[in-house]
Amino acid sequence: MSITLKNKFKLSALALSVAFVLSACNGDDGKAGKNGVDGTVGEAGAPGVDGANGIDGSVGKLTRIATVPEGAEVTGLFLTDEGDLFFNVQHPSDANTQVDAVNGKLFNTGTVGVLRGVNFNDLPDNLADSPVPVTEMERQTVMSAVGEYQILGQTNDIFAGLPAGLGVIHNIVSGEKVVESNTPDFNGFIPTSDGEGYLFSNWESYPGGVSRMKIKKDSFGKWSVIDAMMVDFDQVAGTAANCFGSVSPWGTPLTSEEWIVRSSVDTTTDASWNDPENTSTDGIEAMTAPDFPNPYRYGYIAEITKPTEAEPVVVKHYTIGRYEHENSVVMPDRKTVYSSQDDTGGVLFKFIADNPEDLSSGTLYGAKLTQDAGSTEPSTTGFDVSWVELASASNAGIEAWISEYDGIDTSDYVEGQTSYMTMADVQAWANGDATYPSVENGGSAVTAGQPMDDRAAFLESRQAARLKGATAEWRKLEGLSINHDRALEAVGGVESIAGEDVTQAYLYMGIADIDNTLTDDEGDIRLSARVKDCGGVYRAKLEENYDLARIEPVIMGGTYRSSLDGAERCDVNQLSQPDNVIVMKDGRILIGEDGFQENNTLWMYDPK
Repeated sequence: MSITLKNKFKLSALALSVAFVLSACNGDDGKAGKNGVDGTVGEAGAPGVDGANGIDGSVGKLTRIATVPEGAEVTGLFLTDEGDLFFNVQHPSDANTQVDAVNGKLFNTGTVGVLRGVNFNDLPDNLADSPVPVTEMERQTVMSAVGEYQILGQTNDIFAGLPAGLGVIHNIVSGEKVVESNTPDFNGFIPTSDGEGYLFSNWESYPGGVSRMKIKKDSFGKWSVIDAMMVDFDQVAGTAANCFGSVSPWGTPLTSEEWIVRSSVDTTTDASWNDPENTSTDGIEAMTAPDFPNPYRYGYIAEITKPTEAEPVVVKHYTIGRYEHENSVVMPDRKTVYSSQDDTGGVLFKFIADNPEDLSSGTLYGAKLTQDAGSTEPSTTGFDVSWVELASASNAGIEAWISEYDGIDTSDYVEGQTSYMTMADVQAWANGDATYPSVENGGSAVTAGQPMDDRAAFLESRQAARLKGATAEWRKLEGLSINHDRALEAVGGVESIAGEDVTQAYLYMGIADIDNTLTDDEGDIRLSARVKDCGGVYRAKLEENYDLARIEPVIMGGTYRSSLDGAERCDVNQLSQPDNVIVMKDGRILIGEDGFQENNTLWMYDPK
């Protein structure tokens, strides 16, 4: 207690004593004296020290835009400059029996469509949720909060120019029908004029394919299909499991090959690839005459050039690396490409082209992550990012390496060995050895004793990145997305968003499962398993030259409940295994689910 306060306390006690004595004598109260004059105001004290900044509150909002029929996942999210939102109903249950009132069709096979009659570049902030489906009709059709879902095409639909049927894929040698794909994935729209253009859609199967529908919109927002085709992949020896993708800033679809690699954390190409007792390669043999095609011809990003011409040209960019590609996205500098690996123990890759709009040569990098110290909670734990340079090469140079593995057949098979690259080969490259190891020392017969080169970085990219120090621990690293105009304004300094001063832009990343290599007690990433299979979405701020230096969580699914079955494991009102992610012009993001909900959801999230 201060001296002043102590003295005041003593005076107050004395005054009380006097008052008690006077009242005890029962004397009359005296008249109140006049109020004294206020004393002068003292000088202001020095300003106090600012307190520490508080933690930002969670102010984001999830809105349920649409749900898809039973058995289906939401794929193919693509938002056009005119505000048209395309998305697909991938592999719905073939037991669905309810006829959709808008289209007069069943959702019992792969479906490509669009939400018509609404501009997603001009949505209100207070949009109401679409309901969680309750009735059989609601469970087996597309329900939406805005617009109406219009079916553009379904598996086997026949159009002018495509008598064989949409999503039907043929053997590139015999021409025989191989697959009636039920799995449409990526959509990419290439406009040719207002309300008209070409819609490219991936068909994620073995062999894979891409369809092209020429479509046109009327004044009421209804679309019609003018003609269609399946893109000819014979020119690149076929393609495998075309998953998600993107459209480059110069207007070419980039389609991703997934599934083909068969390389887990500890092995490279499967030793049984050309085993005469087991020549099945998950259906890839249907693409070419032999049952054991060269595996190094698959697992890349393919660019569809001349997309609006009668015969589009396909180029596989070996330079971006060989792994289980989910999708790649090109930055506004038209050189920097980020690419995701959809697998267990995957890597986030970056490729920087030598020249703008030309992905045929450049340098490949893998991301090294450093987790926030003392933090394991998925909803708050971030990672600092540095980049490990792997190698530089050109498509032509890598093609020469790939061709050395052509012609390998069952006569080359040795039990327990691979006829392709070995871990010893990749390790020798990572060590900087002058030559490849001999067969006796674990090397491949193709390269044994030869001078070392950089083929490991491009043919076995995950292992090369891991052995060079990149973080190979992502689990189902799915869609990557930026809004090109926001990124161009924030980083490139070019005003592109009317009415908004954009100073920061982000690359968003969907993670379907936060488990396995993300939650074990090994390596660079060691998260809690609380979220597990419910997944979440991360973002990385685009820095100078479109670099990434930091990855942080944006929104996570609910707490995973392993004691429950089916859809109940993840809260129906929270994310469940996010897959596609699209950034809107106003900064909100669209998220498509690939989960185990009875009806997967297309969400809109407002990070503001």
